[in-house]
Amino acid sequence: MRDRHVLCTGGAGGLGNKVTTALVRRGARVTVPVYHRSEADRLLTDLGPLASHVVLVQCDLREETAVAEMIAGMPRLDALVHLVGGFAMGPTVDFTLEQYREQVDLNLTITFLAVKHALRRMQSGGYGRIVTVASRAALEPSANAAVYAACKAGVLAFTRAVADETRGTNLTANCVLPSIIDTPANRAAMGEADAAKWVKPERLAETIAFLASEEAGDLRGSAITVYGSA
Repeated sequence: MRDRHVLCTGGAGGLGNKVTTALVRRGARVTVPVYHRSEADRLLTDLGPLASHVVLVQCDLREETAVAEMIAGMPRLDALVHLVGGFAMGPTVDFTLEQYREQVDLNLTITFLAVKHALRRMQSGGYGRIVTVASRAALEPSANAAVYAACKAGVLAFTRAVADETRGTNLTANCVLPSIIDTPANRAAMGEADAAKWVKPERLAETIAFLASEEAGDLRGSAITVYGSA
């Protein structure tokens, strides 16, 4: 991926930190939109000398104008790795409309905006790789996570539809579906008893980086399940 330009949304988070690192180690130039400066500082510290390959952009991904301007400001766009999402659970009867709308915004609306404007830029260049992240819940919904599961199923369907739209071109779209990822946030929220079975972010990052590369050109509309040993 030497000198490829990649937009990695969520690229400073628990998983994103590892994905950005994997992309940079392959030679990519990575643009990372940030909302909280603390995550950005941690990413740059972890990257060390490789930090020069990363451009941090302050951007609210919920705002279409901001997303469009960020993508237009990149030298070019060869790949979009879209990691942003959010998880909330609870009995359906207790789930508020506000919670529902927040889940839709975090998991679907932001995906739509990022992919829409990335796709437009890629089409003008004749090349592109789009990688989204759904969840095991998209295929195996469970109790007390109905809205989250529906949103992630939507991410998968949306990605596959985009893959069909770009059939016959040098643009691809694929989706990764992990189970629980072993991040500090998940350990804090769920305890560490079963963490050994969870998906290691470093390994997931390798799968994502491959899908964002030129070598993955024969994969289109794939749903790559990454479940660890759970």
